Amino acid sequence: MSNKKIETKCLHSGYTPKNGEPRMLPIVQSTTFKYESSKEMGDLFDLKAEGYFYSRLANPTNDAVAAKIADLEGGVAAILTSSGQAANFYALFNIVGAGDHIVASSAIYGGTFNLISVTMKKMGIDATFIAPDSSYEEICTAIKPNTKAVFGEVLANPALAVLDIETFAKAAHDNGVPLIVDNTFPTPINCRPFEFGADIVTHSTSKYMDGHATVVGGVVVDSGNFDWSQYPQKFACIVDPDPSYHGISYSEQFGKGAYITKLTAQLMRDLGSIPSAMNCFLLNLGLESLHLRVERHCQNAEKIAKYLEAHEKVTWVNYPNLECNRYFELAKKYLPKGSSGVISFGIKGGRDAATAFMDSLELCTVATHVADAKTCILHPASTTHRQMTNEQLIESGTTPDLIRLSVGIENADDIIEDIEQALTKI
Repeated sequence: MSNKKIETKCLHSGYTPKNGEPRMLPIVQSTTFKYESSKEMGDLFDLKAEGYFYSRLANPTNDAVAAKIADLEGGVAAILTSSGQAANFYALFNIVGAGDHIVASSAIYGGTFNLISVTMKKMGIDATFIAPDSSYEEICTAIKPNTKAVFGEVLANPALAVLDIETFAKAAHDNGVPLIVDNTFPTPINCRPFEFGADIVTHSTSKYMDGHATVVGGVVVDSGNFDWSQYPQKFACIVDPDPSYHGISYSEQFGKGAYITKLTAQLMRDLGSIPSAMNCFLLNLGLESLHLRVERHCQNAEKIAKYLEAHEKVTWVNYPNLECNRYFELAKKYLPKGSSGVISFGIKGGRDAATAFMDSLELCTVATHVADAKTCILHPASTTHRQMTNEQLIESGTTPDLIRLSVGIENADDIIEDIEQALTKI
């Protein structure tokens, strides 16, 4: 069969057992792999042959799950990382170094904002943050001669701003740089960014992909569409010979696989943020039901968003699939099946009322996590985004009164009943 639907890919992509082999993806719990000769091992180290020799670089279980996610996104290759933060760092650091520059949407997860604005700045990498609603001209103005990447989140956490992928992609490509987008909240079930011009996609697989809050992880997926060799001076790290691999040019030897091969051969070799085979096995179990869970998350979230919208104690509701939402038209274009199960809203009384409300919840859990099967809730300004100033909070779309509600797959009426009883107490 060819051209399988995405629901089928969730179950079958990445691993195809042969006659007499395990039907379920095996857990290859081994650090190393045996070979008959030193030459065979040497060819692997020189990237002249394919195979496994050390699980920091590659493992059959990990690779099968990465291949499944690449297929779901429509990419040519992917690599799993030990966290979503590692995925975003590797996706950028694979092509950006000291003296370079990044253009990033300001409406991104607080940890990613800190990664780019603080940690990578210490490494000599500069960044310019622009509004997710920026026009083509504004994006182009932010891009400098030393810009190496444009970055954004398809659906921002927790601002829920919808990125105009096509506009950002056109601006990036017209200036000779790739567009990297984090697709964690929509997942490939609701949005496939490569179809709109994005070049590289990242995920925190800890969220909907795992779905059960059991394992932390991330993934970087390459579309294979960005031609690095067209800009040999800008992306010399991929085009020029790599002295640490006997002069291999990734773009020449690996073609569309150059970006992921370099990330594996250099960053994983040197930094080693690889997930365990067991974690990848658990992630794969989550992926098998992704298409079912995402649909239920979206159905529940839309019902609860409409309930909150009509409540007298709720001052505002942000959910892209509400017709009154500023991103409704972009959501129809990029997220026609639904955005995610995440809603943000504010209640009368500000921070104090938000705290009292959350402390009164019984079914909904106060947790730093988001996007798993059980409903959880958070006040980002005092938790995940607490390192940001009030000005930075507002710039990122995370107002001080914002409550982030991650709607689970419970019965929606039970979630509403819990919210209602908590609202009566403020």
